[in-house]
Amino acid sequence: MRIHTGEKPFTCTQCGKSFRASSTLNNHMLIHTGEKTHKCDQCGKTFLRDSELKNHLSVHTKEKLYPCSVCEKSFRHQRSLRNHQKIHTGVGEYKCFECEKTFCTAESLKIHKRIHTGEKPYICSLCNKRFSQLAHMKTHARIHTGEKPYKCSYCEKRFRRLGQLRQHERTHTGEKPYKCSHCDKRFSDGGNLRQHVRIHTGEKPYKCSHCDKRFSDSGLLRQHERVHTGEKPYICSYCDKRFSGGGNLRQHVRIHTGEKPYKCSYCDKRFRQLGGLKIHERIHTREKVARASK
Repeated sequence: MRIHTGEKPFTCTQCGKSFRASSTLNNHMLIHTGEKTHKCDQCGKTFLRDSELKNHLSVHTKEKLYPCSVCEKSFRHQRSLRNHQKIHTGVGEYKCFECEKTFCTAESLKIHKRIHTGEKPYICSLCNKRFSQLAHMKTHARIHTGEKPYKCSYCEKRFRRLGQLRQHERTHTGEKPYKCSHCDKRFSDGGNLRQHVRIHTGEKPYKCSHCDKRFSDSGLLRQHERVHTGEKPYICSYCDKRFSGGGNLRQHVRIHTGEKPYKCSYCDKRFRQLGGLKIHERIHTREKVARASK
């Protein structure tokens, strides 16, 4: 009956908001208490609400409930599907007046504008590093905690970010769904495609806040800025040596583990670094040229 009468007898003592049902009030109170009673049995992450836990579980199951009627892509959340469908309709309602780029949602535009303003409202409580997006800060925090909630379904490797997991799994499947419209080259990751396209366009949208140097990739900008700040956030778990870039750390760790992931396509020799492999393979290509010229 309260739906019809509009009566809301259950009032929050913290903020004065009223509700029709006591269960809705109890659910609302979690916002104030911060209590997270719903725990994921896959990775231990906790959530305020059961609905949030259910959404999260799809990360582990890879369940995607909302398919696009135009293409074969599917999504875990209805909101994500609606935003995706605007790609097909060509609707880009929200326009950045700094660079003319258009976005499907106001939130996407708001986040994008921080590239131009340099605004970084989210601060890591462990090292005071600032971020333009909350999601980036949460992902960064896992560097400190060591949390890697995303496990590969083909091997035992685990990842801090869902995007890293998806990209890694394509090394098993060989899938390359992203195609360059300039040269037909294909990529396993959308970010790699965007970065590649800038080779054709010459676009360098990321400018150093300390000097006038510009970059085609935000990761290259972040790594470059550490030249100015001296920051070395990546720590070796074997010897505590610090590095400014994650790639440099991964390369260094192989000294301790003995891992040599790069195998010569001509012989069985393996290398820790891709550069070492390329130099070595030139020995074989020179030999082939020499034999052919005889």
